[in-house]
Amino acid sequence: MKYLLITLALIADFGLQAQKTHPVIRSSNVPIVFTNIVERKGEFYYKLPKTGDLAPEKISHTFYTYNNIVIEPQGTENGIVFDFNKEDFSGTIYYGLYAYKDAKYPYPVIFKKSAKIINGKAKIDLKQLGGKYDNAHYGQRGKLKLGYRITNVWGEILYDGKIEIKGNGPFSIDLSIIEGPFVNKLKANSVVISFRTNRPCTPYVEVNGKKYYAAHQIMENMFGDIKHEIAIQHLNPETTYKYTVHYGDNNEHYSFKTAPKEGSRHPFTFAFSSGSRKGNGGGERDIYGVNGYIIKKMAALALKENAVFMQFTGNLITGYSDNVGEQRLEYTNWKRTMEPFWHYMPFNVGPGNHEALLKVFDDGSKYGISVDRFPFNSVSDERVFADEFVNPVNGPASEDGVYYDPDKNTMNFPPYKETAYYYIYDNVAIIVVNSDYWYTPNEYQISETGGNPHAYIMDKQLNWLKKTIEQFDRDKNIDYIFVTLHSPVFPNAGHAGDDMWYGGNNKVRPYVAGKPVKKGIIERREEFLNIVVNESTKVLALLCGDEHTYSRLHITDSMPRYPEHYKGKRVHLSRPLWQITNGSSGAPYYGLQNMPWTKSIKKFSTQYALVLFDVDGKKVKLRVINPDTLEEIESVELR
Repeated sequence: MKYLLITLALIADFGLQAQKTHPVIRSSNVPIVFTNIVERKGEFYYKLPKTGDLAPEKISHTFYTYNNIVIEPQGTENGIVFDFNKEDFSGTIYYGLYAYKDAKYPYPVIFKKSAKIINGKAKIDLKQLGGKYDNAHYGQRGKLKLGYRITNVWGEILYDGKIEIKGNGPFSIDLSIIEGPFVNKLKANSVVISFRTNRPCTPYVEVNGKKYYAAHQIMENMFGDIKHEIAIQHLNPETTYKYTVHYGDNNEHYSFKTAPKEGSRHPFTFAFSSGSRKGNGGGERDIYGVNGYIIKKMAALALKENAVFMQFTGNLITGYSDNVGEQRLEYTNWKRTMEPFWHYMPFNVGPGNHEALLKVFDDGSKYGISVDRFPFNSVSDERVFADEFVNPVNGPASEDGVYYDPDKNTMNFPPYKETAYYYIYDNVAIIVVNSDYWYTPNEYQISETGGNPHAYIMDKQLNWLKKTIEQFDRDKNIDYIFVTLHSPVFPNAGHAGDDMWYGGNNKVRPYVAGKPVKKGIIERREEFLNIVVNESTKVLALLCGDEHTYSRLHITDSMPRYPEHYKGKRVHLSRPLWQITNGSSGAPYYGLQNMPWTKSIKKFSTQYALVLFDVDGKKVKLRVINPDTLEEIESVELR
């Protein structure tokens, strides 16, 4: 791989020398799809087009990163010690034991005392958790699992962790699962169990007495790994299986239920939401980038309503960071919040605009000049998202190879891997579209830097969507297709200035290597609608987020949808389509805006909302419930 990267860099550099008259300013370490970004002695700058001045890259120095906060404590005679290696870090650690074999959805019971973080260190006396407080039975077992919450001096929650400890004094840190296990990629005859451990190991998952290993990890590393994805194969459809994760001398027990055979048409329910970035009000409404308060309730309600999976499309976290470690900490907080429920049911996730991981240049403006972080294959928001989650790998590869690719001999765009994909459950297909691919936040800056505006679906992904829908339209086992993308096709609250509208400004579009692509945002929206409406009989609804509300929009051909004096091609819609927008998982709410299509809104609410689809053969019912109050917002037959 090292030599391949060197070769690609040399090829790119040779291409630059052969095109000396090309106006694009770039170097071999700057993706050639950008403009006005230069490298000088290993540092990157943005060259201001008007003055030629170089704006330096803004480097984030936040302490709140995964590696700094998710640390392993050390055992002592009486307990454990956390050492954050930062003398000016102060705060509090709240802690408590996980009860031994006491709960299906395990959470720790927090102890009445806490530990102060002073000069970057905190001591926890575990012996005080003995006797009448010993719900882990560690006095008899010599083992315990500790749950802990790290907060800073202002009370902001930074991380909820867990660690396994052995001994009765002295104590030592044991091999631990610190994240997961999670149920992923659920099918009729297989599933993937993923988790992360505090140390490299070669764990296995036991199902029906058979042991399953991550074979590639054993072959590549005799000491194992800390990140584990273990595939369980040759299962029976629609069957509940107990599974045990074995790691060292420890184990954990959960269960999953396989999907029905495709086309079985047995009744089932699935859940949908998005928009769980931090909210206002303090406490668990902001577990460093995540509204843990409401998404925990959403997950619990989804299982209470017998959902078989949950689709969560975008704005999981606050994001918009220029620091990979900070982004990883926020993703970890999201996963840890959902974790007790994810032991049993898949949570399938897609990206949104707040998943942006940026390279930012300080041009003196409030937010600076931002583009998708590079190198694309290691630190782009697409790559980090794929590293943090376990999704199907059946989407497009990248935007390389299309007419606007400036060099078809190298990979110049970010990978789509695990950010655009599809999956099937019984007679329903879900297609996850990445509407924030190669994202540049400021659409008016794109012509000067290059990048893709929010909500624009580029050519390779659009073509993949078209072919995937064609495949499902031919499939007799599939009755309905749901296409989910973070940005609404028709915004209604808070995003009138972007999504697939931009106030009707069709000039908004991607720029690649200094050149605009052929189609503007309104033209691309119409091409998208033509695919999901006119070229398919099975797409029932678009599942969107972005707007921190719930709304149900009935899209018809008679619905006003064009800007005044629009000169582009107008597409006739042969049938109606539902747009279900639900971005109300904790992000600050938006109010209703007056749009050309506002009269086509059938329901609008600013309450927290969990959307549930009850699928019974060819009947589909929509139910929307506030997970905070359990109030039913609406219930309606969609088909």
